[in-house]
Amino acid sequence: MYIRFLLLALLSSCFALQAQDEGGAHASKLPEGVEESEYYYRQPDGSNFSATRIEPPFWWTGMAKREVEVLIYDENVRDLEPALSYPGVSILKTTRLENPNYLFLLLDIGPGTAPGKLSIELSNSEGVVKQYAYELKARNTDEPKAQGVTAEDFVYLIMPDRFANGDTGNDVVESMQQTDVDRSNVFFRHGGDLIGVMEHLDYLESLGVTALWLNPVLENDQPYESYHGYAVTDHYQIDARFGTNEQYRQLVRLAHERGMKIVMDVILNHTGDQHWFINDLPSKDWIHQWEDKFPSISYRAPVHMDPYGAKSDFVAVTESWFDRHMPDLNQQQPQLANYLIQNSIWWTEYSGQDGFRIDTYAYCDQEFMGQWNQRMLEEYPEIGIFAETWVQAIGVQSWFTAGQRTGGHNSNLPGVTDYQMYYAFLDALNQEPGWTSGVTRLYYVLAQDYVYDEPFKNVLFLDNHDLNRTFEVLGEDIIKLKSALALLLTMRGIPMIYYGTEIGMVGSGGAFGEGGRKDFPGGFPKDEENKFKAKDRTEQEAEIFDYVQRLATYRKRTSALQNGALTQYIPEDGIYVYFRQAVGKVVMVVYNANSEASEVETTRYAEHMAGFTSAIDIGSGKTISALDRLSVPGHGTLVLELR
Repeated sequence: MYIRFLLLALLSSCFALQAQDEGGAHASKLPEGVEESEYYYRQPDGSNFSATRIEPPFWWTGMAKREVEVLIYDENVRDLEPALSYPGVSILKTTRLENPNYLFLLLDIGPGTAPGKLSIELSNSEGVVKQYAYELKARNTDEPKAQGVTAEDFVYLIMPDRFANGDTGNDVVESMQQTDVDRSNVFFRHGGDLIGVMEHLDYLESLGVTALWLNPVLENDQPYESYHGYAVTDHYQIDARFGTNEQYRQLVRLAHERGMKIVMDVILNHTGDQHWFINDLPSKDWIHQWEDKFPSISYRAPVHMDPYGAKSDFVAVTESWFDRHMPDLNQQQPQLANYLIQNSIWWTEYSGQDGFRIDTYAYCDQEFMGQWNQRMLEEYPEIGIFAETWVQAIGVQSWFTAGQRTGGHNSNLPGVTDYQMYYAFLDALNQEPGWTSGVTRLYYVLAQDYVYDEPFKNVLFLDNHDLNRTFEVLGEDIIKLKSALALLLTMRGIPMIYYGTEIGMVGSGGAFGEGGRKDFPGGFPKDEENKFKAKDRTEQEAEIFDYVQRLATYRKRTSALQNGALTQYIPEDGIYVYFRQAVGKVVMVVYNANSEASEVETTRYAEHMAGFTSAIDIGSGKTISALDRLSVPGHGTLVLELR
């Protein structure tokens, strides 16, 4: 996961400007003394065989789709003949690729097949030479599973390595390539883990959180910068420094007991270069590779829908490696496509998790992504799915969502991380009001929601693991931050908050900086202060936390702020007003984008305010007894429940 200096400099500039399409959010800085490895072209000759594997490691009876393709990885198995004998199960197809160490068996699991263990036998002319036990389990129908993530939720994004260290015993795993733990270095591991998350579910529940999105927790056995999780080396194992598969399942259970959900971060575009199947490729077309020139990815998502686009530009986005240590997967390869789809189903069925956030969505093969989304929804109709689309235009972003698009494309994708709203939030909070700029940008972005089939399924955010922290961007202005939080928690869509924003954590640089991925204070042994505890928060931190808690708790019980109708008024004189309403409830939001306090006359909003004589200011809890004129501080926001 390392990257050449020039590309690093280019990507760093992109982050600083925030003016390019989605960039190298997970690309890596080359550590001193570590050499570049070159994977321009690798022939799958079977010479790097490691250890026997069967994947998926087990499956279930009674799934929506009867077929499962089992990958057998063992030395010189390709040319052997498979057989099995189990009631209801048959081999539909055997696939052999270039590498002699792989054999793929497409199994049919008929209706009524009983759970149990079967034996897969491989034979040559002399008889059976290899035998593997394979289990079909009964599906768990007693516990919640794949409940989805909706506009009723409030999502909390956690970078597990930086949140809380609940088990210091797994900080160093000697069998893995990176064993350094150094909390003073942003590129090293810090020790956070799944138990640390479990130990703070009380805190998250009290904040009003209803869903947790974890940055990837699958194994990243890379020699450097393995903490962030975006360079998977084993699709069926939780990284041992985060915990175990069973601990992940336990986290899901504990969250469900509290009425909270779990979202897994999935990477379908690439893996780490130390992945076991990269070291012994099944076929030369398993990944995109070249014999001589190593093309740099351009990160320009519009190539998918550009009617005038050059083919070479399309290839530079969809087939180039995200990073020299993140090989680009070729999802047009049928066995790889099955492998990725089945892996996502396996984790959902195994753990009971509720949804997926899809990383680097715009760089994937979009026909495959449509199939992946369709298959997930086929198996789990309520599952939550939203994808990272770090792009610069509404038309580009919306093209990736569900619905018929250019060229007959339908992604079946329910929602995206709404970068257009993110940019609009920042403009509304930091720019002077103008005809199309400042707060008016927010109006224009929302006015174009007609381009989405279901805009309420988009995920709203103020920052994340790849961006400068919101409080930093807002100049540590607490009034602006509270306005940002008020807009986030009252707007259409699914609100998401990045860990630490609720106490005003600052920092910049995302993947390349020291600040955006700091440890949560109090989550680690020997921390001098514990911000999980109210007594250790400063006055300012307490004010921010209490504000988030108050709004999130109110939103949790107020359907008008979840799925209620949204009506916005064109901003005038820097004042932006919108209403959310459902049966029996009307919420009025007033944002003053001016630096100075404003007195807002409300006669313009009579169609939504008729019959109401007072309001509760949700942010402060105070009653406003007269509604004809509202006082709003500079850059302040009122969230009012009309009475």
